[in-house]
Amino acid sequence: MITEMLASPLMQRALIAAVLVGLAAPVVGTYLVQRGLALMGDGIGHVSLTGVALGWLVGAWLGVSPADALAVPGAIVASLAGALLIELIRQAGHTRGDVALAILFYGGIAGGVILIKFAGGTTTNLNSYLFGSIATVSENDVRTTAVLALLILAVGIGLRGPLFALCHDEEFARACGLPVGVLNILVAVVSALTVSVSMRVVGVLLVSAVMIVPVAIAQLVSHSFGRTMNLAMVLGVCACLAGLFITYAVAVSPGAMIVCLLVATYALTAVLTWGAKRVFKRKDLEDERLVDGRLPEVEASRG
Repeated sequence: MITEMLASPLMQRALIAAVLVGLAAPVVGTYLVQRGLALMGDGIGHVSLTGVALGWLVGAWLGVSPADALAVPGAIVASLAGALLIELIRQAGHTRGDVALAILFYGGIAGGVILIKFAGGTTTNLNSYLFGSIATVSENDVRTTAVLALLILAVGIGLRGPLFALCHDEEFARACGLPVGVLNILVAVVSALTVSVSMRVVGVLLVSAVMIVPVAIAQLVSHSFGRTMNLAMVLGVCACLAGLFITYAVAVSPGAMIVCLLVATYALTAVLTWGAKRVFKRKDLEDERLVDGRLPEVEASRG
C-alpha cells in the first residue's frame, strides 16, 4: 500500500505539503505559546476564509479558471491584513487581545460566507478550506507552500535569539536595543503565512492545533526553548505524515486525523510524564530516608 501511495502524483504532492506544514507550523507556534497568544492562529485562520472567498470573487470577475485559482493568494493577503490588525490593536491597547480575536473570528467567517455567495458559489465550496483537503493540492499549491514554508523557517530559526527575547520579555528586549516594533510585526506576518501554508492540509478551523499542540507536547518533556521548538517540529512532521498515511487507507478528513493524533499524543505524554514524576518523587523520598539511616520498611512497621 505504501508503494502504491508513493507512486501516486497526488499523494507525492500531499506528502511534500504535509512535511512542509509539519516543519513550519510548530516553529511559529512556539513563539505564540511563549507570548500567550495560542489562539492567534484561529483568529487569522477565520480572516483567511474571507480572503479565500474574496479571491474566488475576483477570479469570477476576471474569468479565471479554475474558479478558485486566486483563493490561496486571497487568503495570504487577508491573513496578513488580519495579523497586522491584531498586532496594531494589541499595541494600541484600546481593545483587549481576546476581544480583538473574537471580532476576527466572527467577522472572518461571516465575510467568507457572504462573499462566496457573490462569487456564485456556495458554502460547500469553502469546506475544503475549512477542514483541509489533500485531494485539492495542486502543483502550484506545492510551489507556493514550499516558498512560504522556507521563508517561515528562515525567519523563525534564523532570528530565534531576538524573537525569543521578544516573546519571553518584551521590556527586556527593548532594553537590549532590539527593534521590538519590527519584531512584533514580523511575528504577526509569519503567523499569517503559516495559516496560509497550512490551510490546504488541515483547514483554517484546525490550523491552530498544528501550530500549538506539538509545542504543548514538547513542553511536557523539555524545558529548553530551543529543544522545545526542535521536538515540536519533529512531532509536527510525524503527525502530518501519519495522518496522511492513515487517511489514504481510511476515508476520513486528513486535517481532522492529524489533529486527533496530536491531541492523543498530548494526552498520552501527559499521563506518562505525570506517572514518571510520581515514581521519581517516591524514589527521591526513599533515598532521603536511607540517607537519614531509616529504611522505608522499618518506618512502615512503626506506623
